[in-house]
Amino acid sequence: MGRVSSLAQSYRMRLRRRRYRIRAFRKRRELKSVVDRTAAIRPRDILLFSTLRNEKVRLPYFLKYYREMGIDHFLFVDNDSDDGSRDYLADQPDASVWTTARSYKRARFGVDWLNWLQMRHGHGHWTLVVDPDEFFIYPFCDTRPIRALTDWLDASHVRSFGAMLLDMYPKGRLDAQPYVAGEDPLKIACWFDAGNYSIYKNHRYWNLWIQGGPRARTFFADDPYRAPALNKTPLVKWHRHYTYVDSTHMLLPRGLNLTYEQWGGEKASGMLLHTKFLDTFSVKAAEELTRGQHYANSREYKAYAEGLSDDPDLWCKWSEKYINWRQLEILGLMSKGNWA
Repeated sequence: MGRVSSLAQSYRMRLRRRRYRIRAFRKRRELKSVVDRTAAIRPRDILLFSTLRNEKVRLPYFLKYYREMGIDHFLFVDNDSDDGSRDYLADQPDASVWTTARSYKRARFGVDWLNWLQMRHGHGHWTLVVDPDEFFIYPFCDTRPIRALTDWLDASHVRSFGAMLLDMYPKGRLDAQPYVAGEDPLKIACWFDAGNYSIYKNHRYWNLWIQGGPRARTFFADDPYRAPALNKTPLVKWHRHYTYVDSTHMLLPRGLNLTYEQWGGEKASGMLLHTKFLDTFSVKAAEELTRGQHYANSREYKAYAEGLSDDPDLWCKWSEKYINWRQLEILGLMSKGNWA
């Protein structure tokens, strides 16, 4: 009986994957090319995909950071920005840009748009999917480019690489230290929670589900189980038959979500340093709450609006100041596994 149930679930997952791929194919009509430089993509290039709206102030450092890491080409979907983001990105020689004024929510929060672009341009490439406020780190990232990581994953026959989202924040009020374009946001938002995390396995998709950190204790203190998920699988050796299900929290086929060791030991993993909490956050949160385009009727942004009315200081006596990836490994938040 158990085997029959397992086969039925696997069949349902195949149907769901097919449905999401069809959705992505249909949603391609919502994307209008601003500048398409994908003809310059070479077979072994590492690609970065991102959806954004009104993030111009963040883009100079974001591009610098990932170029230095070794990203070869950027593919952006601009969701109707009016701050100059689209034109700024169009001027970048290693970027291709699409724009859309259609609903972010009806595109499954941008997932359909990026699934299509990855189907079209990511097949056979290592692809990294991140937001403009997320900075990917991995073991030895201070001395090795991202290609060293992907070459090792290829040699190990590993198709996906997990990373926990780590919320970074300043000490003091969020508006006390203004952020300027081109600045490293981690110079301001350099603190994080070393503990305060819960983790369990999602038996439907096989991924781990992680919650906690400053958002759980500050904005969701009364109901931490409603706090945002922190588990992500941003780096994947993409195949046109793959699909993200919910942001980068989980994929289909489900085997891509097994980025952790099930039978003891540790697999190599990374982190996404999340720099949402700068002085720009209050304005951004108010805009997104008004737009109502986020998950669960913008529940997360409603919590932010309520919490920000008291000008919270996310720093507490248990906060840790970020040093490097080795510090995070010592704290048990990421691992180099057997990569030496």
